[in-house]
Amino acid sequence: MAEKNFRFLVEGGKATAGPPIGPALGPLGLNVMAVVEKINEETKSFHGMRVPVEITVDTDTKAFTVKVGTPSTSALIASELGIEKGSGTPGRDFVGNLTMETVVKIARAKMSDLRSKTVKAAVKEVLGSCVSMGVKVEGKPAKEVVKEVESGVYDKLLVN
Repeated sequence: MAEKNFRFLVEGGKATAGPPIGPALGPLGLNVMAVVEKINEETKSFHGMRVPVEITVDTDTKAFTVKVGTPSTSALIASELGIEKGSGTPGRDFVGNLTMETVVKIARAKMSDLRSKTVKAAVKEVLGSCVSMGVKVEGKPAKEVVKEVESGVYDKLLVN
């Protein structure tokens, strides 16, 4: 049983049999449209975001599995705010405001991909992305909110 792994970055729910998927899987004799349909089914909840997808193919039986990752932290933040990208000058110009509940929700969704052992640490990583994107949290610059998280202001929200 020979297995081959492929990794792609696709737009949620909009994968096609064209590049990069078709040329990579076509030579294996796989039904590329079946793979694309499975990817689109699995990623439809991430509509408009780029999602990492890993496809494992058994070259003998032509069986395949699709494993979907989570979009980047910045993509999740942008999606929550309904914006396309962050600020060109973060720290001076702000593009949106998130609630602390939303930050915790994003942190929990990304927990498996982050290097954090606790929800509190994951929240601080998400807040770091907010700083880079020029996003306020609870009406305050994200750097201030990081200090509040460290001092325990939001501990009730961050229960594992």
